[in-house]
Amino acid sequence: MSAHESPIIRRPSRRIYVGNVPIGDGAPIAVQSMTNTETTDVAATVAQIKAIAAAGGDIVRVSVPTMDAAEAFKLIKQQSPVPLVADIHFDYRIALKVAEYGVDCLRINPGNIGNEQRIRAVVDAARDKNIPIRIGVNGGSLEKDLQEKYGEPTGAALVESAMRHVDILDRLDFQNFKVSVKASDVFLAVDAYRLLAKQISQPLHLGITEAGGLRSGSVKSAIGLGLLLSEGIGDTIRISLAADPVEEIKVGFDILKALKIRSRGINFIACPSCSRQEFDVIATVNALEQRLEDVTTALDVSIIGCVVNGPGEALISHVGLAGAAKMSGFYLDGERQKLRIDNADIVNQLEAQIRAKIKRLEAERIPVKSS
Repeated sequence: MSAHESPIIRRPSRRIYVGNVPIGDGAPIAVQSMTNTETTDVAATVAQIKAIAAAGGDIVRVSVPTMDAAEAFKLIKQQSPVPLVADIHFDYRIALKVAEYGVDCLRINPGNIGNEQRIRAVVDAARDKNIPIRIGVNGGSLEKDLQEKYGEPTGAALVESAMRHVDILDRLDFQNFKVSVKASDVFLAVDAYRLLAKQISQPLHLGITEAGGLRSGSVKSAIGLGLLLSEGIGDTIRISLAADPVEEIKVGFDILKALKIRSRGINFIACPSCSRQEFDVIATVNALEQRLEDVTTALDVSIIGCVVNGPGEALISHVGLAGAAKMSGFYLDGERQKLRIDNADIVNQLEAQIRAKIKRLEAERIPVKSS
Protein backbone atom coordinates (compact mmCIF):
# COMPACT_ATOMS: atom_id res chain seq x y z
CA MET A 1 0.00 0.00 0.00
CA SER A 2 1.36 3.44 -0.95
CA ALA A 3 1.63 6.35 1.47
CA HIS A 4 -1.33 7.99 -0.28
CA GLU A 5 -3.78 5.06 0.04
CA SER A 6 -6.21 4.48 2.88
CA PRO A 7 -6.30 1.05 4.59
CA ILE A 8 -9.96 1.52 5.53
CA ILE A 9 -12.50 -1.03 4.30
CA ARG A 10 -15.92 0.58 3.92
CA ARG A 11 -19.08 -0.96 5.37
CA PRO A 12 -21.19 -2.41 2.54
CA SER A 13 -24.39 -0.44 2.02
CA ARG A 14 -27.17 0.17 -0.50
CA ARG A 15 -26.67 2.84 -3.17
CA ILE A 16 -29.00 5.82 -3.21
CA TYR A 17 -28.74 9.14 -5.03
CA VAL A 18 -29.25 12.65 -3.67
CA GLY A 19 -29.72 14.47 -6.94
CA ASN A 20 -26.70 13.44 -8.98
CA VAL A 21 -24.58 12.58 -5.92
CA PRO A 22 -24.19 8.84 -5.29
CA ILE A 23 -24.39 7.78 -1.64
CA GLY A 24 -23.32 4.40 -0.26
CA ASP A 25 -22.05 1.24 -1.90
CA GLY A 26 -18.48 2.52 -2.06
CA ALA A 27 -19.28 5.96 -3.49
CA PRO A 28 -17.03 8.81 -2.29
CA ILE A 29 -18.11 10.01 1.14
CA ALA A 30 -20.20 13.13 0.53
CA VAL A 31 -19.53 16.28 2.56
CA GLN A 32 -22.51 18.46 3.31
CA SER A 33 -23.51 21.50 5.31
CA MET A 34 -26.67 23.42 6.15
CA THR A 35 -27.66 27.01 5.51
CA ASN A 36 -28.20 29.26 8.52
CA THR A 37 -29.92 32.09 6.68
CA GLU A 38 -33.65 32.76 6.76
CA THR A 39 -34.94 30.48 4.02
CA THR A 40 -37.46 33.14 2.99
CA ASP A 41 -34.47 35.39 2.17
CA VAL A 42 -33.86 33.76 -1.20
CA ALA A 43 -30.86 35.88 -2.22
CA ALA A 44 -28.98 35.32 1.05
CA THR A 45 -29.73 31.60 1.07
CA VAL A 46 -28.64 31.12 -2.55
CA ALA A 47 -25.45 33.08 -1.87
CA GLN A 48 -24.63 30.84 1.07
CA ILE A 49 -25.35 27.67 -0.91
CA LYS A 50 -23.01 28.85 -3.66
CA ALA A 51 -20.28 29.61 -1.10
CA ILE A 52 -20.67 26.13 0.39
CA ALA A 53 -20.52 24.58 -3.08
CA ALA A 54 -17.42 26.61 -3.97
CA ALA A 55 -15.70 25.23 -0.85
CA GLY A 56 -16.40 21.68 -2.08
CA GLY A 57 -19.75 20.91 -0.47
CA ASP A 58 -21.53 18.10 -2.29
CA ILE A 59 -24.98 18.56 -0.73
CA VAL A 60 -26.67 21.39 1.19
CA ARG A 61 -29.55 21.07 3.65
CA VAL A 62 -32.09 23.87 3.93
CA SER A 63 -34.63 24.22 6.72
CA VAL A 64 -38.20 24.57 5.44
CA PRO A 65 -40.35 25.26 8.52
CA THR A 66 -43.32 26.98 6.85
CA MET A 67 -45.26 27.08 3.59
CA ASP A 68 -43.75 30.51 2.91
CA ALA A 69 -40.32 28.89 3.22
CA ALA A 70 -41.48 26.16 0.83
CA GLU A 71 -42.35 28.80 -1.77
CA ALA A 72 -38.92 30.38 -1.26
CA PHE A 73 -37.35 26.92 -1.59
CA LYS A 74 -38.80 26.65 -5.11
CA LEU A 75 -36.78 29.71 -6.17
CA ILE A 76 -33.70 28.59 -4.24
CA LYS A 77 -33.73 25.16 -5.89
CA GLN A 78 -33.78 26.75 -9.34
CA GLN A 79 -30.52 28.59 -8.56
CA SER A 80 -28.62 25.95 -6.57
CA PRO A 81 -25.45 24.43 -8.08
CA VAL A 82 -25.69 21.36 -5.79
CA PRO A 83 -28.45 18.99 -4.63
CA LEU A 84 -30.63 20.26 -1.79
CA VAL A 85 -32.09 18.44 1.21
CA ALA A 86 -35.23 19.96 2.73
CA ASP A 87 -35.32 19.77 6.52
CA ILE A 88 -38.95 19.32 7.58
CA HIS A 89 -40.62 18.58 10.89
CA PHE A 90 -44.22 17.65 11.62
CA ASP A 91 -46.08 19.25 8.65
CA TYR A 92 -46.48 16.69 5.88
CA ARG A 93 -47.91 19.33 3.52
CA ILE A 94 -44.53 21.08 3.39
CA ALA A 95 -42.90 17.80 2.39
CA LEU A 96 -45.41 17.36 -0.43
CA LYS A 97 -44.84 20.93 -1.62
CA VAL A 98 -41.03 20.74 -1.78
CA ALA A 99 -41.33 17.35 -3.49
CA GLU A 100 -43.40 19.09 -6.13
CA TYR A 101 -40.69 21.76 -6.39
CA GLY A 102 -37.91 19.28 -7.10
CA VAL A 103 -36.21 18.68 -3.74
CA ASP A 104 -33.36 16.16 -3.94
CA CYS A 105 -33.88 14.59 -0.49
CA LEU A 106 -36.37 14.89 2.37
CA ARG A 107 -35.01 15.01 5.91
CA ILE A 108 -38.14 13.93 7.72
CA ASN A 109 -38.97 11.39 10.40
CA PRO A 110 -42.05 9.48 9.17
CA GLY A 111 -43.37 8.90 12.66
CA ASN A 112 -43.52 12.63 13.38
CA ILE A 113 -45.74 13.79 10.50
CA GLY A 114 -49.12 12.46 11.56
CA ASN A 115 -51.36 9.54 10.77
CA GLU A 116 -50.82 6.67 8.37
CA GLN A 117 -52.58 8.48 5.51
CA ARG A 118 -50.22 11.46 5.76
CA ILE A 119 -47.14 9.29 6.01
CA ARG A 120 -48.22 7.29 2.99
CA ALA A 121 -48.85 10.49 1.00
CA VAL A 122 -45.28 11.69 1.60
CA VAL A 123 -43.71 8.28 0.92
CA ASP A 124 -45.77 7.90 -2.28
CA ALA A 125 -44.59 11.34 -3.46
CA ALA A 126 -40.98 10.43 -2.69
CA ARG A 127 -41.37 7.11 -4.51
CA ASP A 128 -43.03 8.73 -7.52
CA LYS A 129 -40.28 11.34 -7.92
CA ASN A 130 -37.41 9.07 -6.81
CA ILE A 131 -36.61 11.29 -3.82
CA PRO A 132 -34.68 9.65 -0.96
CA ILE A 133 -35.59 10.26 2.66
CA ARG A 134 -33.17 10.86 5.51
CA ILE A 135 -34.34 9.63 8.88
CA GLY A 136 -32.65 11.88 11.42
CA VAL A 137 -32.63 10.93 15.10
CA ASN A 138 -31.13 13.34 17.64
CA GLY A 139 -30.07 12.58 21.21
CA GLY A 140 -31.65 15.84 22.35
CA SER A 141 -35.14 15.04 21.06
CA LEU A 142 -35.82 11.42 21.91
CA GLU A 143 -39.42 10.31 22.39
CA LYS A 144 -40.71 10.57 25.96
CA ASP A 145 -41.34 6.85 26.33
CA LEU A 146 -37.75 6.08 25.29
CA GLN A 147 -36.43 8.65 27.77
CA GLU A 148 -38.43 6.91 30.49
CA LYS A 149 -37.41 3.43 29.33
CA TYR A 150 -33.66 4.14 29.23
CA GLY A 151 -33.49 6.89 31.86
CA GLU A 152 -31.12 8.91 29.68
CA PRO A 153 -30.05 9.03 26.03
CA THR A 154 -28.07 5.90 25.15
CA GLY A 155 -26.88 4.38 21.90
CA ALA A 156 -29.56 1.73 22.15
CA ALA A 157 -32.23 4.40 22.74
CA LEU A 158 -31.20 6.32 19.62
CA VAL A 159 -31.20 3.16 17.54
CA GLU A 160 -34.61 2.09 18.84
CA SER A 161 -35.96 5.51 17.89
CA ALA A 162 -34.42 5.25 14.42
CA MET A 163 -35.77 1.74 13.88
CA ARG A 164 -39.32 2.91 14.61
CA HIS A 165 -39.08 5.18 11.56
CA VAL A 166 -37.25 2.54 9.52
CA ASP A 167 -40.02 0.06 10.29
CA ILE A 168 -42.61 2.49 8.91
CA LEU A 169 -40.72 2.78 5.63
CA ASP A 170 -40.22 -0.99 5.52
CA ARG A 171 -43.95 -1.50 5.96
CA LEU A 172 -44.57 0.85 3.02
CA ASP A 173 -41.92 -1.00 0.98
CA PHE A 174 -39.74 2.10 0.66
CA GLN A 175 -35.98 1.41 0.82
CA ASN A 176 -34.63 4.64 -0.70
CA PHE A 177 -33.39 6.20 2.54
CA LYS A 178 -30.40 6.93 4.74
CA VAL A 179 -30.26 7.32 8.51
CA SER A 180 -28.45 9.43 11.09
CA VAL A 181 -28.34 8.98 14.88
CA LYS A 182 -26.60 12.13 16.05
CA ALA A 183 -25.74 13.22 19.55
CA SER A 184 -23.65 16.03 21.02
CA ASP A 185 -21.77 13.48 23.17
CA VAL A 186 -19.02 11.78 21.16
CA PHE A 187 -19.24 8.38 22.86
CA LEU A 188 -23.04 8.31 22.67
CA ALA A 189 -23.02 9.06 18.94
CA VAL A 190 -20.28 6.54 18.20
CA ASP A 191 -22.09 3.82 20.15
CA ALA A 192 -25.36 4.52 18.34
CA TYR A 193 -23.80 4.43 14.87
CA ARG A 194 -21.92 1.20 15.63
CA LEU A 195 -25.16 -0.46 16.72
CA LEU A 196 -27.16 0.87 13.79
CA ALA A 197 -24.51 -0.15 11.24
CA LYS A 198 -25.19 -3.79 12.16
CA GLN A 199 -28.97 -3.53 11.83
CA ILE A 200 -29.63 -1.91 8.45
CA SER A 201 -28.05 -1.93 5.00
CA GLN A 202 -28.91 1.66 4.08
CA PRO A 203 -26.27 4.41 3.97
CA LEU A 204 -25.45 6.27 7.18
CA HIS A 205 -25.13 10.04 7.50
CA LEU A 206 -22.61 10.90 10.23
CA GLY A 207 -22.47 13.88 12.53
CA ILE A 208 -21.79 15.00 16.08
CA THR A 209 -24.75 17.32 16.48
CA GLU A 210 -24.41 20.76 18.09
CA ALA A 211 -20.70 20.07 18.42
CA GLY A 212 -19.84 23.63 19.46
CA GLY A 213 -17.72 26.49 18.13
CA LEU A 214 -15.17 26.28 15.37
CA ARG A 215 -12.27 24.90 17.42
CA SER A 216 -14.01 22.71 20.00
CA GLY A 217 -16.62 21.50 17.52
CA SER A 218 -13.96 20.56 14.99
CA VAL A 219 -12.09 18.56 17.63
CA LYS A 220 -15.21 16.70 18.81
CA SER A 221 -16.25 15.98 15.23
CA ALA A 222 -12.79 14.80 14.26
CA ILE A 223 -12.69 12.37 17.18
CA GLY A 224 -16.23 11.02 16.77
CA LEU A 225 -16.34 10.83 13.00
CA GLY A 226 -12.71 9.73 12.86
CA LEU A 227 -13.48 6.70 15.02
CA LEU A 228 -16.45 5.71 12.87
CA LEU A 229 -14.87 6.42 9.50
CA SER A 230 -11.75 4.49 10.47
CA GLU A 231 -14.04 1.48 11.02
CA GLY A 232 -15.59 1.93 7.57
CA ILE A 233 -18.84 3.35 8.95
CA GLY A 234 -20.35 6.37 7.22
CA ASP A 235 -21.41 7.45 3.74
CA THR A 236 -22.09 11.17 4.17
CA ILE A 237 -20.87 13.60 6.83
CA ARG A 238 -21.82 16.96 8.24
CA ILE A 239 -19.66 18.89 10.73
CA SER A 240 -22.11 20.83 12.94
CA LEU A 241 -20.38 24.03 14.00
CA ALA A 242 -21.54 27.34 15.45
CA ALA A 243 -19.62 28.97 12.61
CA ASP A 244 -19.81 29.85 8.93
CA PRO A 245 -21.11 26.76 7.06
CA VAL A 246 -18.11 27.04 4.72
CA GLU A 247 -15.92 26.13 7.71
CA GLU A 248 -17.95 22.93 8.14
CA ILE A 249 -16.98 21.87 4.63
CA LYS A 250 -13.30 22.67 5.19
CA VAL A 251 -13.19 20.68 8.43
CA GLY A 252 -15.09 17.80 6.81
CA PHE A 253 -12.56 17.51 4.03
CA ASP A 254 -9.69 17.84 6.51
CA ILE A 255 -11.05 14.83 8.43
CA LEU A 256 -11.42 12.75 5.26
CA LYS A 257 -7.99 13.89 4.10
CA ALA A 258 -6.36 12.86 7.38
CA LEU A 259 -7.86 9.37 7.00
CA LYS A 260 -6.82 9.24 3.31
CA ILE A 261 -10.44 8.59 2.39
CA ARG A 262 -10.97 11.57 0.12
CA SER A 263 -8.75 14.47 -0.81
CA ARG A 264 -9.56 17.95 -2.01
CA GLY A 265 -7.02 20.72 -2.11
CA ILE A 266 -3.62 20.80 -0.49
CA ASN A 267 -2.65 18.64 2.46
CA PHE A 268 0.03 20.66 4.24
CA ILE A 269 2.52 18.65 6.26
CA ALA A 270 4.33 21.13 8.47
CA CYS A 271 6.47 20.97 11.57
CA PRO A 272 5.37 22.90 14.67
CA SER A 273 8.77 24.67 14.42
CA CYS A 274 11.57 24.94 16.96
CA SER A 275 14.92 26.69 17.32
CA ARG A 276 16.33 24.50 14.53
CA GLN A 277 14.12 26.14 11.91
CA GLU A 278 15.94 28.01 9.17
CA PHE A 279 12.84 30.09 8.21
CA ASP A 280 9.52 31.07 9.80
CA VAL A 281 7.54 27.86 9.24
CA ILE A 282 4.30 29.01 10.84
CA ALA A 283 4.10 32.26 8.88
CA THR A 284 4.99 30.43 5.67
CA VAL A 285 2.29 27.79 6.07
CA ASN A 286 -0.38 30.31 7.09
CA ALA A 287 0.41 32.49 4.08
CA LEU A 288 0.36 29.56 1.65
CA GLU A 289 -2.90 28.20 3.06
CA GLN A 290 -4.54 31.56 2.39
CA ARG A 291 -3.06 32.00 -1.07
CA LEU A 292 -3.89 28.47 -2.21
CA GLU A 293 -7.46 28.20 -0.92
CA ASP A 294 -8.70 28.11 -4.52
CA VAL A 295 -6.85 24.85 -5.25
CA THR A 296 -9.07 21.77 -5.54
CA THR A 297 -6.44 19.33 -6.85
CA ALA A 298 -5.30 16.87 -4.17
CA LEU A 299 -1.65 17.50 -3.34
CA ASP A 300 0.66 16.70 -0.41
CA VAL A 301 3.02 19.58 0.40
CA SER A 302 5.58 19.20 3.20
CA ILE A 303 7.14 22.31 4.72
CA ILE A 304 9.74 21.41 7.33
CA GLY A 305 12.05 23.98 8.88
CA CYS A 306 15.26 21.93 9.11
CA VAL A 307 17.09 18.92 7.68
CA VAL A 308 16.24 16.58 10.58
CA ASN A 309 12.80 15.56 9.32
CA GLY A 310 12.60 17.64 6.15
CA PRO A 311 14.08 15.18 3.64
CA GLY A 312 12.10 12.22 5.01
CA GLU A 313 8.76 14.04 4.73
CA ALA A 314 9.69 15.37 1.29
CA LEU A 315 10.25 11.82 0.03
CA ILE A 316 6.54 11.01 0.45
CA SER A 317 5.17 14.38 -0.72
CA HIS A 318 4.32 15.78 -4.12
CA VAL A 319 6.13 19.00 -3.21
CA GLY A 320 8.61 19.21 -0.34
CA LEU A 321 10.80 21.79 1.36
CA ALA A 322 13.59 20.97 3.80
CA GLY A 323 14.96 24.00 5.61
CA ALA A 324 18.62 24.93 5.28
CA ALA A 325 20.63 28.10 5.87
CA LYS A 326 19.63 30.85 3.40
CA MET A 327 18.63 28.41 0.58
CA SER A 328 16.34 25.47 1.43
CA GLY A 329 16.19 22.09 -0.31
CA PHE A 330 13.36 21.59 -2.79
CA TYR A 331 11.76 18.25 -3.74
CA LEU A 332 9.26 17.15 -6.40
CA ASP A 333 7.57 13.75 -6.14
CA GLY A 334 10.13 12.63 -3.58
CA GLU A 335 13.20 13.59 -5.62
CA ARG A 336 15.67 16.29 -4.63
CA GLN A 337 15.87 19.04 -7.25
CA LYS A 338 18.82 21.18 -8.27
CA LEU A 339 16.63 24.20 -7.63
CA ARG A 340 16.94 25.66 -4.14
CA ILE A 341 14.40 27.97 -2.55
CA ASP A 342 15.55 31.35 -1.21
CA ASN A 343 14.47 31.58 2.43
CA ALA A 344 13.89 35.32 1.99
CA ASP A 345 11.24 34.67 -0.67
CA ILE A 346 9.85 31.26 0.30
CA VAL A 347 6.13 32.03 0.01
CA ASN A 348 6.26 33.46 -3.51
CA GLN A 349 8.63 30.79 -4.84
CA LEU A 350 6.79 27.87 -3.24
CA GLU A 351 3.41 29.12 -4.44
CA ALA A 352 4.79 29.34 -7.98
CA GLN A 353 6.22 25.81 -7.80
CA ILE A 354 3.02 24.35 -6.31
CA ARG A 355 0.84 25.97 -8.98
CA ALA A 356 3.22 24.74 -11.70
CA LYS A 357 2.96 21.19 -10.30
CA ILE A 358 -0.84 21.42 -10.27
CA LYS A 359 -0.87 22.67 -13.86
CA ARG A 360 1.23 19.68 -14.94
CA LEU A 361 -1.04 17.26 -13.08
CA GLU A 362 -4.14 18.74 -14.69
CA ALA A 363 -2.52 18.60 -18.13
CA GLU A 364 -1.79 14.89 -17.64
CA ARG A 365 -5.48 14.23 -16.95
CA ILE A 366 -6.74 15.92 -20.13
CA PRO A 367 -7.15 13.30 -22.88
CA VAL A 368 -5.34 14.12 -26.09
CA LYS A 369 -7.76 14.44 -29.02
CA SER A 370 -6.92 12.32 -32.03
CA SER A 371 -6.62 14.13 -35.34
